[in-house]
Formats: sequence, structure tokens, C-alpha cells
Amino acid sequence: MLNKNLLILFAFMICIVMTAWTHGKSLNRVVSERLIAEIDSSWIPSSFTVSPDSRRVAFVVQAGDKKSVVIDNKEEKQYDNIDASSLVFSPDSRQIAYIALVSFKIFVVIAGKEDKRYDAIASGSILLSPDSKRLVYVVTQGNKQFVVTDGKEDKQYDGTAKGSIVFSPDSKQLAYVARLDDKWVVVLDGKEEKQYDGIVNVQPLFSPDSRRFVYTARTGDKQFVVLDGKEKKKYDTIGTLTFSSDSKKVAYTAQEDNKWFVVVDGEEGNQYDGIGESTPIFSPDSKRMAFAASIGNKWLAVVDGIEGKQYDGVSAPIFSPDSKQVVYIAGMRDKSFVVIDGKEEKHYDRICGGCLIFSLDSRKVNYVAQMGNKWLAIIDRVEGGLYDAIPGGISINSDDKHLSYYALVGDRWVVVVDGEAGKQYDAFVKGGKIVFDSPNNFHYLIWKGYDVYIVEEKLD
Repeated sequence: MLNKNLLILFAFMICIVMTAWTHGKSLNRVVSERLIAEIDSSWIPSSFTVSPDSRRVAFVVQAGDKKSVVIDNKEEKQYDNIDASSLVFSPDSRQIAYIALVSFKIFVVIAGKEDKRYDAIASGSILLSPDSKRLVYVVTQGNKQFVVTDGKEDKQYDGTAKGSIVFSPDSKQLAYVARLDDKWVVVLDGKEEKQYDGIVNVQPLFSPDSRRFVYTARTGDKQFVVLDGKEKKKYDTIGTLTFSSDSKKVAYTAQEDNKWFVVVDGEEGNQYDGIGESTPIFSPDSKRMAFAASIGNKWLAVVDGIEGKQYDGVSAPIFSPDSKQVVYIAGMRDKSFVVIDGKEEKHYDRICGGCLIFSLDSRKVNYVAQMGNKWLAIIDRVEGGLYDAIPGGISINSDDKHLSYYALVGDRWVVVVDGEAGKQYDAFVKGGKIVFDSPNNFHYLIWKGYDVYIVEEKLD
């Protein structure tokens, strides 16, 4: 029989072997940097905009009494004025649109081409369709407003609800909310729905397959859902609306006599004192549903109608990609922790609310937590290094093998990949993100002084 010391040594050697096998060899990161924007004192910081793919930036510069947009380090045409808050990239990142002014006439510029000139265009109203092929914005003319879609002017109304314009996922349909005298109406593809005293929660909702349409209306002091043109039961208040992934089910929160509950396809669930924001949610396979609810001053997760343990606070639950697991953040006293299928993980001082994600294969739960004045990433229950900050959450590459995140070391920033910190930089560009272009190639945007660079890395 082996003596006790030999057993301890043997166990220690096994741990070393397992650690080496788990972490493998160090990453070889090949880094290249390319200047994409030189910025001087002529720029207007509030105009700075990053493309969805984190490869382009645009901003407004001023020269004398003229302004122009700079994109890809090239200056576009000068105008008398440019709405600095209006710059919008298309979802495919190929085009940029903004509002410009010449001789007291205002117009939208997209891909360098000027649209029709008007007296006024509503700031923040520019919207490009998901396929990046369609353009819409709101024009103000006297005391009237109308929507311009693909260059075509819609009917004039007494007003349009800000932020109400929405395209269907397939980009073929458009809806918005408009006012006629003291009534409000949803306009779907240029056709008016029924008029109501109010449209609640402002923006209508299309189903994922673009075939169904829902919104919340108000008559008097009662609110109700209008689904595919049909009015549903009236309640005191209607909250979050959501479709299942297969577009077959509709769920929403409702309040009656100071009690809240979830309604799924017209069927009311159990009553609670409150329902958490951004819930309910359906699982990816549309077969399951979860939400956060309160009883008195306690919160719990409700999954498939089954109530979980009560805590001081609970975040919106998240389903795994395979729909089999549910995870959420809970808080008790001064600690936060992740709960996976009802089981509490290690307690931390704080869990980053928007940083909780599953791996693509649904096997791992990853998140960012705070210990004292330091932050760390937890990957499948394994704690990473301590940093001064980890904003932005965790990015996963397409084959689920590499994980990355931004981290702050003192006053310098690094990208951490699979637990290894890379080169240090002055700062990362706010609004940018780490984007994997292939399983072993990714890019991000950084500041060097007042200049912006795109950094591309290859993992060997």
C-alpha cells in the first residue's frame, strides 16, 4: 500500500497534469493595427458614431461656418449645418445617413445622396430597415407631421409618436403611431388601424416571421392588446409584449386590482405583486416560458409555472440555446449570485446584469462578477484574473472555442482571450465591440491619443 506522503504527491501531480491539459499552451496572438480616423479640435464629440460591425466610425467636423461628416477618414460634402445627433449607420454598416441644412432647408443625406428638402425633419427619426435597403424619417410641416418612406410621403397627421416607427424583421412592412385630433392610431403599411384614446408602450411589435402584428391600445382608463387586428380582454394596465420564437404564441404582463400576472394566448397565470422588466420570455424552441415576479418585497423566478426560491432581487431569466436550462441573477442581502436550474452558484459582491450568457453549445454559463473593488470573468465556474473593470460582457467566437472581453488594468485597457491579456491600449472606443470574423480572427476599435485604430488579431 502506498504511504500517505506518496498519495499526496501522486494527487498533486495529477492536478498539475489536469491543469496543463485544461489550459493548454499559451495563445499566439498576431496583432495588426490600422488608422481609420484622425481627429483634431474641429470635431464635434457628440456626433461620434460607430458602425454595427465595429469597423467604421463617423463624426461631424466644423470648418468656419460650415459642417461636414467624416467617415473612413474621408470628409464628405460641407453644409450650413448638420444635426450632430442624427448620424445613423445602416445595419449592414455600408451606409450612413444624417440630417443636413442648406439655406434654411433641411434634408436627409444617405450614402452621399441628398433626399428631398423640407422645412423641418424630426431629430432622431431616421431609421433604416433590417436589410439596410429602406429609409424612413419624420417631416414636420407647419403644425403637421408625416412619414417619408423610400422617398414617398405618407398622409399628414397632427403628430407622430416619437420612437414608434418599426420595420418588420423581413423589412417588407412598416408601422408607426400617429395622432388625429385627440385620438391615436397605428398606421401599418400606410393603412390606418382603429382609432383609440391612446397607444400604450408606443412601438408596435411584429412577430419574428413578420406575419403577425400586436400593440397595446387604451380606451378610457382601460388598456388591451390588439393582436392581428382583434381586441383582447381589457385590463387596468398592460406591460411587456412578446412573441414566441416560432411566432405562434403571444405573451404579455397585465395588471388588475393592483395584482400583476402573465397572459399567454389569452390565458391568465397566477397573480403577483409585480412582474420583472423584460419578462416574460420564451425559450428558443417556444415550448417554455419564464419571468421574474415579486411577492411582497421578495422576488422569484417562475419557470414553466413553477415558482423558485424567493430572494431580495431576481433578474430576467435566460434560457440556454437548447432550451433545456434556465439561469438568472439573484441577490440576497449584500451579495449577488447566479442561479442555474435552481442551484445557487458562488456568491459575489455584484454580478454584471447584462453579462450573463450561455456558451453556444449550452454547456457553460459565463458571466462577470465583482469582488471588493476588482472584477473577474467566470467561465463555466472557473474564475479568471482580477481587473479594475470588465465592461461590455463576454464575446464568444463562432465555433464556441474562444471567449474574450475588455478589461481595465490601472489606467490601461486590454483584450483578454481565453484568460490571457493582450497588448495594452489607451482606451477602447465606446460603442465598439469585440467581433469574431472567423473562429480564429477578431477585431475591435481603440483610441491612441485622439486617433482611432482598428485592431485585428489572429490566434495561432
